[in-house]
Amino acid sequence: MDGKRTGEQTERIAAALRADIVAGRLPPDAPLRQEHLAERFQTSRMPVRDALRMLEAEGLIDMQPNRGARVAALDPEGFREIYEMRAAAEVLALRKALPEMTNRQLDRAAELLEMAETAPIAAFGSLNNRFHKTLYAPCGWTRLLTHIDVLADLSDRYLRIAAIELDYTERSQEEHRALLRACYDRDTESACALLDAHIKEAGQALYAALVKGG
Repeated sequence: MDGKRTGEQTERIAAALRADIVAGRLPPDAPLRQEHLAERFQTSRMPVRDALRMLEAEGLIDMQPNRGARVAALDPEGFREIYEMRAAAEVLALRKALPEMTNRQLDRAAELLEMAETAPIAAFGSLNNRFHKTLYAPCGWTRLLTHIDVLADLSDRYLRIAAIELDYTERSQEEHRALLRACYDRDTESACALLDAHIKEAGQALYAALVKGG
């Protein structure tokens, strides 16, 4: 099989499984059998195996001897690591982005915020990510933005719980509006402080819920 084609299949399989895990269609501890996945994606086991390894490196699945691959459990300590890393990376991205940000880009972020106001809960995570990415994009640091994307994928399955079970969407939207106002004002210090608190306070609330539920 052509190496480029195999790589494309690996990326396609990983993207589909990642989306299923984040959305909860594949719950924690669900088995991921290579033969079933190869049949589902109409491919050989090689790209399936490579996709599973990719998702293992991202922390979305566990691969254990004699058990095969399974969707990773929701881990409070792992989540705390993720949201603290997110706060550090995203505040840096916003600090670098604000001097380059145009009103048109901010208007686009405002449009996404309005869409999230009336969107069904299932769409909130995607719109939330797009809102944040719009604010960070002008920083121009490709490696940093890629790092943030990886952390966002890891945290999405947790934040979905926060949105649904902790009813956090209204507070999140209020914090988004305050953040956007600070960005329009080009108040870098206020915007960065608001973003840091936004990520950490939501993270701490969900961490406590995970510990209690565990």
